[in-house]
Parts: sequence; C-alpha cells; structure tokens
Amino acid sequence: MPSDKKRALVVIQLAGANDALNTIIPYTNGLYYDFRPNISIAAEDVLPINEELGFNPNLEPIKALWDRGKVAVINGIGYPKPDRSHFRSMDIWHTAEPTTVGKEGWLGRVIRELDPNGDNVLTGVNFGRGLPRSLALRGVPVASVGNLATYGLFPEVDDTARKQNVLDAFGKMYGGDVKDEVMAFLGQNGRDALHGADILRTAPEQYTSTVEYPENPIAQNLKGVAQVMFAELGTQIYYTTYGSFDTHGGELIAHTKLWQDVSGAMSAFYQDLEEHGWENDATVLIWTEFGRRIRDNGTGTDHGSGGSAFVIGGAVQGGLFGEYPSLRPEDQLEGDLHFNNDFRSTYSTLAERWFGLEPAPIVNGHFEQFEFLTA
Repeated sequence: MPSDKKRALVVIQLAGANDALNTIIPYTNGLYYDFRPNISIAAEDVLPINEELGFNPNLEPIKALWDRGKVAVINGIGYPKPDRSHFRSMDIWHTAEPTTVGKEGWLGRVIRELDPNGDNVLTGVNFGRGLPRSLALRGVPVASVGNLATYGLFPEVDDTARKQNVLDAFGKMYGGDVKDEVMAFLGQNGRDALHGADILRTAPEQYTSTVEYPENPIAQNLKGVAQVMFAELGTQIYYTTYGSFDTHGGELIAHTKLWQDVSGAMSAFYQDLEEHGWENDATVLIWTEFGRRIRDNGTGTDHGSGGSAFVIGGAVQGGLFGEYPSLRPEDQLEGDLHFNNDFRSTYSTLAERWFGLEPAPIVNGHFEQFEFLTA
C-alpha cells in the first residue's frame, strides 16, 4: 500500500478505575497519610513534581518523559453527578453522554469525521478482544486485533484465489439484495473487516526496531500499535485496554505491578516513536472511569469519583492541568475526591487541536479546552 502518514491518537484505557490518589501523590499533605494508614506511599519514595505532588515510584519511566516536558497530567477529571458503577461510568466516558444512555462512541464519531466516506477501513484499530464502546458507531468500520502476528483472513491459506472465493461467497450471503437492515449492517461490517484483515497482517513484516518491549499484554499491544503506525496504513485512532485496576484489596502489590507494566510499555513505545520519527505525530491519552475513595479500606480502596488522566507525546505541552482536589473533609464528595474538570474538555482539546475537528458534535456540547498541545 502507498504511504499514508497521518496524525494518530493512541488511547489506553485503565479498566477498573485507577487510584488517582496513589498515582499522583500529595506527599507533603498529612491528610493523605491520615486517611491511608495502610496503603500510602512513603514521602521519600515519591518522585517529586513540585513541593506538593509527585509520581508514584512505579511511574518512573513516565516521570522521565515528564522531565522532558512530554507529559500532561490532568487532575480532578470526571463529570457531574458521578456514578460509582464501573459499567455506567465507562459508558459515560465511552459515549460522552453523562445524562442519557449514549448509543455512539465518541471515537467512532471522530473516525467518521476523519474519514466521512469510509474510504479506509483501518482508520480505527483496537488491540484487544471485542470492541470498546468508544469506537462503536454504525457505519464506521473498526478492526479489532487480538494477535497481530496471526491476524488476517484465514492466515494459513496462502492462495490468493482461494481467499477471493471466500470473499465472493461472503458478498453473496450479505449482498446488496439483503432486505433485513440488521443483516445488511452485519454484512457490511463483515466485508469491511475482511478487507482490512490481510492489510493489517502485513504490518509486522515491514517493522524493524531496536526497541525491546516488555513481555506483558499492554507492552505487546503497544508494539502492535507501533507496527501498524509505522506501516503508514492511514490508521489514526488506536485503542487498547489494560487492567484490572479495581484494587479493593491488595492494592500495594496489584497497583505496583500494573503501573510497572504501563510505564514500561509507555517508555518502550515512546522510544520506538522517536526511533521512527513519529514522536510529534502521535499523542497518547491514558484514562480510567473514575478514581477511588480517599480512605483506604484496609488493604485497598473502593469506588470513588474524581480521578486523573495523562496525555503524552512530542507535541504535548507538559504540565499539571486541573486543580488537584482537596483532601479536607469539608471539601470531599461523600468521601471521594471532587472532580473539577469535565473529561469532555480533554476530549474537545484532542478533537480540535490535534485533529482539527469541530468538537461539539463529538463530545455533545461546548467545553473549555486545555493548553496541553503545542500544535
């Protein structure tokens, strides 16, 4: 295929609700240690950002990118009338619809705007099983890849003619004469998926790199993202999910391992971007559905409200965005961190300042934007 280098957004969902308070830590605030006698991070272990906040020590690779000005930390992110249900809160973030049950994924709408005629069935690619609701939109094809090395239309069949016979049969089953609307929709999605499958499978064959990715799922998924990105197939939206960050118990052990994996994967991916000259053309958004309670429950934390998100890339203007929520009892939201900025502000910033799109139809409204992108 011809080269098609376009700006890319890589979205990493931390499923299960990452504990913001143990990620960006108010290490000089005595209330933090009062409320978390069992799972707090010692002040001497925190990686300082300033005299009040610092990174969890397991985010050291991300802190290194912060020191280079490549990381925006968005504190207090959330939405009005927070819902502590994983399913409802994820649905809100996926659809940008906090007040009603949304039917369209916000990234599905981004893909539709980027490729309104559906010319490229690979404008959006998910790395993982299933299809996240963020990407779901009728008429918008999205490839979902479990293992890029074995992905494709009958990869064990090398004969082009035999594969074409399968495609022809599929086309007859779900052709233009199909009257059932649902069957026609499924058929179109199926044909789009089949069309993109073998194209994606060529990406690893074109990939060379000196970067060694860790052997864990999030790192290997980001390696797959890099392979597709560097093949320049015109993909602009990449998605992957990692977790579970639902640390009701054993948080110090689980949270440590999870962030070691994510940070190490992010470091390798950024090195790969730089090696291939993509660091200024790819931006990463890391999000989670909500934060966790201020008080620990013994060995973990329960579902909360305000959280944190990260935007990382060569075009990112690093810094702290959003006010860090107060821990004072009178400022808490029923024991949670208050949100102070709507997640749709972050979405709007990415839609308009990264892709040049009108954000209101994508995020269902007008929201103040951040200054975390340089161009």
